[in-house]
This record gives sequence, C-alpha cells and structure tokens, in this order.
Amino acid sequence: MRSTVMISADEALSGRSEAISINPTNAVLGSSMLEAPDGAKVVYLGMGCFWGAERVFWQQPGVISTAVGYGGGFTPNPTYDEVCTSHTGHTELVKVIFDPQQTSLESLLALFWEKHDPTQAMRQGNDVGTQYRSAIYVEDDADAVLANSTKATYQQALNEKGLGAIATEIAVQVPFYFAEDYHQQYLHKNPAGYCGIGGTGVVCPI
Repeated sequence: MRSTVMISADEALSGRSEAISINPTNAVLGSSMLEAPDGAKVVYLGMGCFWGAERVFWQQPGVISTAVGYGGGFTPNPTYDEVCTSHTGHTELVKVIFDPQQTSLESLLALFWEKHDPTQAMRQGNDVGTQYRSAIYVEDDADAVLANSTKATYQQALNEKGLGAIATEIAVQVPFYFAEDYHQQYLHKNPAGYCGIGGTGVVCPI
C-alpha cells in the first residue's frame, strides 16, 4: 500500500531541472494549457485521481482550459512513477483556467467540494496515498480567504449530515508541474478509462 504519511523535504526524490514536455493544447477545448489569457484566473484542485477530476471541470461553462499535474510537495518536475512512490510529497492536481466574467471561483469550489470526499485524509475511496490528498492551491490571499470561507460553509453542511472534518489543504502560490502528455484529458482520449470521482452526496450550499 502506498504511504499515507507525508514525507519531509529531506526524504524527497531529487527530481530534475527540466520540465516534462507536453502538447500545450487542451485536446477537448482547443485552448492553451500553459498561460492564462488576460483577465483569466487560475486555481489548482486536488481531489483524488486527476483523470476524472479534470473531466468535471472541462465540462463547465466559463472554463477556458484544464490540465493535470502535480504540486504541494518537494520534488521538482516529477514523473508519474515518482509521484506514485509517495516520495515526492506531491498530490495530483487539476489546473483550471477560467473566465471570472462567465463563472466564479466560488462556483468552481462548490463543484470541488461536491465531487469528492474532502473528509478522507491521504486517500479518495480505494485510491490510497499522499498523492490523492485533497487540496486547493490559489493565486493570492484573497482567493485563499474565499476558499476557506467555502470550506467553512461545506463543513457546516457535512456536520448536519453527521460526517467528519474536512482534511483539505489550502495554500497560496504553490508550484505546479505538468503531468506527462498521456495523462492530459485522459478520459477524452480513453472514454472507458478509470474514473474514481465520488462525493459525499452532500450539496454545497453556496
């Protein structure tokens, strides 16, 4: 079983200085996965296996582009195999670039809370390990305040159903490393592929 204990920086794999090479165009939306256009915003969301999580967001109105990758750990430019060892400290993430004139961070976070179980520490369902931990990584302090506000709102809803405490990490300006090209828009390329997405059934009252 993969480790469910977060490593320290001293224990992390060394990684590499070169970024993983990917096709920069989102295969579903036809947009760039690299840079956000002027006026757009970005959020990075960890909610278990990133294949199904990415599909949730590329389907949303106002989302310009999505990509999958790794963050929250220590190893620079890790490979998927390295992340799977639980010796990078990274969690699997979806990068969501969105137009705040068409959708809001708050509405995207409502989806985030509902589409996975944020009370499960270091796992999502049968996917076990530090790479599956729940996380919200934002661009600035104002977005972090909003994320924490939605967390408190959803925690109250979970409490009313007798469910546990949210284990989600919330942090600002966490480095993001793109996953290998075959992981990008995986369920578009492989419609019958594995999707481990599953929530608590509790609606986020936002």
